[in-house]
Amino acid sequence: MKYKKCAALLTAAALLLPGCAGLSEKRNLTYTDILYDTTISVKILDPASQDVLDGCEELCRKYDTMFSATQEDGEIYQINHAQGAAVPVSAETIDLIKRGIYYGDLSNGAFDITIGAVSSLWDFKAETPQVPSSEALAQARTHVDYKKIVLKDNTVMLTDPGAALDVGAIAKGYIADRVKEYLEDQGVRHAVIDLGGNIQTIGTKPDGSSYNIAIQRPFAKNGEAVTSVKIEDQSVVSTGIYQRYFETEDGTIYHHILDPATGAPCRNNLYSVTIITDSSLTADALSTTCFLLGYEESMNLIDQLENVDAVFITSDGALHYSSNFQKKQ
Repeated sequence: MKYKKCAALLTAAALLLPGCAGLSEKRNLTYTDILYDTTISVKILDPASQDVLDGCEELCRKYDTMFSATQEDGEIYQINHAQGAAVPVSAETIDLIKRGIYYGDLSNGAFDITIGAVSSLWDFKAETPQVPSSEALAQARTHVDYKKIVLKDNTVMLTDPGAALDVGAIAKGYIADRVKEYLEDQGVRHAVIDLGGNIQTIGTKPDGSSYNIAIQRPFAKNGEAVTSVKIEDQSVVSTGIYQRYFETEDGTIYHHILDPATGAPCRNNLYSVTIITDSSLTADALSTTCFLLGYEESMNLIDQLENVDAVFITSDGALHYSSNFQKKQ
């Protein structure tokens, strides 16, 4: 069987347009790295010391380990391998899991951070990715239920020993918010945090103008933009089927946005969902939640939330905007 794979590192969900990149070249310090299975960068557009930038690196690397499901010293790994025992963890991990539970409740289980038993069956980075058997997926689905998470004091327990956390849909957003808080505490007033396309900004550009953030055209080569949004002190996060996928010989696309109800990639008429709001964690979680809920239900949800805007791209290539979006651009 022949496969085509998406190079996730080359197709970030949301890309900074050239105007912002130019400012980073003029304005001093940039930290780049490969963490969280993607390329990340922090661009400080104010004069700042190297110590401030080093602090960003320390923070990003700390969370890369803490929230990892594959590193043995990671807290998520330890929870997943505790065989149902309570595991002492940091306040940050408790906070992250609480946010995951919140979005599980908000979506009536469409968003579920105990998807780990299912997601571990899909290897989108393999040289020749394979579709898991229906039997394996059916068995894994029995372990997916975020209500099996028990938080008590500083411990986390999964009441089902076969359950496993996968916080990939919220971790980068959480980390981007923490990096922003750190930089603001250091006196930074203008910066761009890009964690694999999860964009979080501090203030405006130094000249007072807005950041112009591109939204990628699904499946476009070289990260071609389909549109852009102007933001100030906000986050932009996209979730799309083009970010990580493989295609089988018969033309079927298997992407990384997995439906907890089936264990397979979510099938609807959406190519991508972009969320614009203050918190990068909120944007991260909602972009996945809305994709899983589908266009109509998600549009109703977004219209009920304060200070949250969305751009949906459907499979016919059309762009759909939440009701308040046009008023702000």
